[in-house]
Amino acid sequence: MTDVTPQVAAGTKLIQSYGPGRFTIDGTVYAGPVLVFADRVEAWQVTDFASLTVDSFAPIRAAIPAVDVVLLGCGPKQLFLPRSLRRGRQEIGFVLDAMETGAACRTFNVLLTEDRRVCAALLPV
Repeated sequence: MTDVTPQVAAGTKLIQSYGPGRFTIDGTVYAGPVLVFADRVEAWQVTDFASLTVDSFAPIRAAIPAVDVVLLGCGPKQLFLPRSLRRGRQEIGFVLDAMETGAACRTFNVLLTEDRRVCAALLPV
């Protein structure tokens, strides 16, 4: 039998599951919006997709090491970035890719196994 479990460093925060209002990440359940980095999970102080601004991403801009890609999980369906975020992309300082939350969770895990500097900014489904 061949083991296909992704090989990641100990302590890496793989997203195991998501459901209504919550996420299971590295064995811990988190309620509400979260920011998932390779080495930590933080509550994300946002209320919904429509309220996102450039300032909503300040904790990610402050991350050390710097993040190259942010996967924005929009909730149960993919949404287009608000005009203010489309215009502010250069100010943000990283690639911001919006998709439905399930796709963001799966893509985050894949990019982690490739040692990419990625963050998942997740709104619950």
